[in-house]
Amino acid sequence: MNPKLGGARSGILSVTMKDKAVLYAAFMPFVQNGGLFIATNKRFNIGDDVFLLLTLMDEPEKIPVAGKVIWLTPRGAQGNRATGIGVQFSKKNEMAKDKIEKYLAGALNSDKPTHTM
Repeated sequence: MNPKLGGARSGILSVTMKDKAVLYAAFMPFVQNGGLFIATNKRFNIGDDVFLLLTLMDEPEKIPVAGKVIWLTPRGAQGNRATGIGVQFSKKNEMAKDKIEKYLAGALNSDKPTHTM
């Protein structure tokens, strides 16, 4: 019998955001504590715990980010949207949100579409 049956699943995803355009399209500044849209074909449910190993631009170190799945874009979604999940950062991940906001300074008020809005 599976003890996790019916409970939240967790997953570890390695994520690399190599340029500002990709980071802008994935960042979810409207989410409390910040968040990222992660293109993935892995199956998740709303509320699943996720651990990201996030690489920003050319930084040599990965930023560990704990979060929860708060957004799902299923395969075949309207408007040819990328399949994936939206991950809300936990309260302890201010460093990741701050770094992302610094990279995107000036671009956050743009009207360009993103993966989520």
